[in-house]
Amino acid sequence: MKVLKFGGTSVGSPERIRGVKKIIESQQSNCVIVVSALQGITDELKNVCELASIRNDDYKVLLDKIIHKHIEYTKQLISGSKQDFVLENIKKIFTDLTETLKGIYLVRELSRHTLDQGLCTGEILSSLIISNLIENSILIDSRKIIKTDSNFGYANVDFSLTDSNIKESISITNKYTIVPGFIASNIIGETTTLGRGGSDYTAAIIAAAIEAEVLEIWTDVDGFMTADPKKVEKAYAIECLTYSEAIELSHFGAKVIYTPTLRPVYKKNIPILVLNTFNPESKGTIISNNSSNCNKSPIKGISSIDHIDLITLQGTGMVGVTGTSMRLFGALAANNINIILITQASSEYSITFAVSPSDSVLAADAILKEFKNEIDLNNELKILVEKNLSIIAIVGEKMKNTPGISATLFKALGRNGINVIATAQGSSELNISVVTKNENLKKALNVIHDGFFLSRYKEMYLFVAGTGLVGKSLLKQIQNQSSALLSEHNLKVNLIGVSDSKRMLIDKKGISFETYRDTISTSGEKADISSFIQQMTKLNLRNAVFIDCTADENVASRYGDILSHYVSIVAANKIACSSSYTYYQQLKSIANESGVRFMYETTVGAGLPIIKTISDLVVSGDKVLKIEAVLSGTMNFIFNELGPEMPLSKAIRKAREKGYSEPDPRVDLSGTDVVRKILILAREAGYSIEKEDVIVKKFLPDECFKGDINKFFEKVKEYDDEFEDKRKELLKSNKKWRFFATLEKGKARVELLTIGAEHPSFYLEGSNNIILLTTNRYHELPMVIKGYGAGAEVTAAGVFADLMRVVNV
Repeated sequence: MKVLKFGGTSVGSPERIRGVKKIIESQQSNCVIVVSALQGITDELKNVCELASIRNDDYKVLLDKIIHKHIEYTKQLISGSKQDFVLENIKKIFTDLTETLKGIYLVRELSRHTLDQGLCTGEILSSLIISNLIENSILIDSRKIIKTDSNFGYANVDFSLTDSNIKESISITNKYTIVPGFIASNIIGETTTLGRGGSDYTAAIIAAAIEAEVLEIWTDVDGFMTADPKKVEKAYAIECLTYSEAIELSHFGAKVIYTPTLRPVYKKNIPILVLNTFNPESKGTIISNNSSNCNKSPIKGISSIDHIDLITLQGTGMVGVTGTSMRLFGALAANNINIILITQASSEYSITFAVSPSDSVLAADAILKEFKNEIDLNNELKILVEKNLSIIAIVGEKMKNTPGISATLFKALGRNGINVIATAQGSSELNISVVTKNENLKKALNVIHDGFFLSRYKEMYLFVAGTGLVGKSLLKQIQNQSSALLSEHNLKVNLIGVSDSKRMLIDKKGISFETYRDTISTSGEKADISSFIQQMTKLNLRNAVFIDCTADENVASRYGDILSHYVSIVAANKIACSSSYTYYQQLKSIANESGVRFMYETTVGAGLPIIKTISDLVVSGDKVLKIEAVLSGTMNFIFNELGPEMPLSKAIRKAREKGYSEPDPRVDLSGTDVVRKILILAREAGYSIEKEDVIVKKFLPDECFKGDINKFFEKVKEYDDEFEDKRKELLKSNKKWRFFATLEKGKARVELLTIGAEHPSFYLEGSNNIILLTTNRYHELPMVIKGYGAGAEVTAAGVFADLMRVVNV
């Protein structure tokens, strides 16, 4: 025989009940069907009773709504004489309930005993309706077969008497046996209940008694999920679990199944199949003694309890004192306080445990009473209560003897700025539990889910400042590569925030890479980098990356704030790394302490691997002795373009139009851009120099750098002939101009040099860069890095590459 249980959501509407009917009638007739109250009815009945107990006449209005719902369901589902029969019985049931409520109203008291008399109505009514809807069925009142003690609200089952009753009442027949869940009775016939979620328990009790072949729990999800799908969108159904794994997940908040359900069937080795009423074709989750071969991951799932309080008893009065734990937990047990988690310091200096917030005050009072002398008189102990916390548990039998599980867990949390307040792990290694702030729960669940590869793909959340040539190219490149990233690298890149110079937009649901410009224009707000960063950090997203494609000093000044909020940075903006050496070091330190990445490869040489190469040399023990570099693709382009038909002023305009130069090309021509670059390289090589230490020899007079950009172009025209004459002289002697940055013996300079054909930079074309690194290892023959050093496309590609390095940490 099978036992099938249908929860409240499964019977939440007439249409859903018809779906239940279809599922039941697809089974063999000799099965037991346990049903919950209609969705929401148990809560509404509890509310009715509570309103009556305070003499609030609104209870009558709510009661009428409950009555009307059951009458309407009956009329929609059942016809003819059966409808009349059900409606007549509904009337009798509500007559009895009305009398009970009048009594509650008069005495102004709602005992657990009386509350059970009211709450039982939901299951009695639903089983009545469904048993008359299903053809060839019989209805058995579970109060006649399941016997308990008189602990109303959470009654304890008398299994010996109950098993005997079930075996006598339920036998193999050709009929469907319908049984109301949740309710039972004590030895004198008074109604009791089995605790919230008790319909699962009812089904398990019956399944164990009749030694069913399987217990099917029909709910509103496809089985036990790897995590709560409301908090982790990528959660999916777990194919199989052991009883122990299911118990652990249920205890820590997985609401698919009521925890006590598992005990009766576990003893009889009866498998449980969790299925979806709304998706009957899904495989669901099978819970049995052996499910270790169906999942390669060391953990099966992640569960959580949203709201808990953490209470700590600590002090010297515990160290070496026998019986402290017994006194502590004895005092809590005497007050019926349920302990969710326990952890103790090996020094015996403290014991910490988690309780429901509703029990927190009572627990603290019980401890204060038990340890009054140690707390008040001797000042040897104190009680600490921490609120607004959550527990997260990772569960899996394969964790046992698998190295690195804890490391993966804490690394995933630490990298995303999630502090672990307490942790607990049993010697069985079946469960590792951590306590975090409630505000970090969703983020923590997602990073753990990704960290253990429970997610089928990893997600990254981008916030992009600057949509000029580089920013626009980057977003286009990501858009073109997005499908390949997902299919080949299991990476989904989400654009969450975009800001240009005028408008900005942050949308947690995501912004299309294709239509972001239109979206900003229609839905964005006035650009404000402070507001942008504030909104970004408030979202508290895991794997968040801020990409700076601006040349804005104000943006660069906010890097510290961004990194300290556990958001990685990928920067094409040179300003932060070329500002004060103290700020540069501070940013690297914050990134290291926060466990996030600060990437800035494209600040020098666009997409060329210059910074990484220098960093690798230094880390591996080499020392950079000298750097000779043509670092300005703009300047190289300009001097390569010069000719009879291309005077200096025209070459500068062309560089600007092609996107090789900064928006204001004077940044390049003054040497400011190259100064920033050589500063960055010097610092990466281990030299602590400042901007003021760099010697700059300008090739244009200072007057060219005054006034607006239009005046600049007018002024520079005056020097076109002079530069053309000099160019002709150089051409005769087979020489060229190169704008060089040099670092030697810790000193840096920037200047326009004349070089001959023997120099490696002589044949440097277009906007290419060249870097010569002389080191202890590369002494006689310097290492040469050469290639495109400017342009929106190659710079964007370099930013994209940095972004991928952030992912692969």
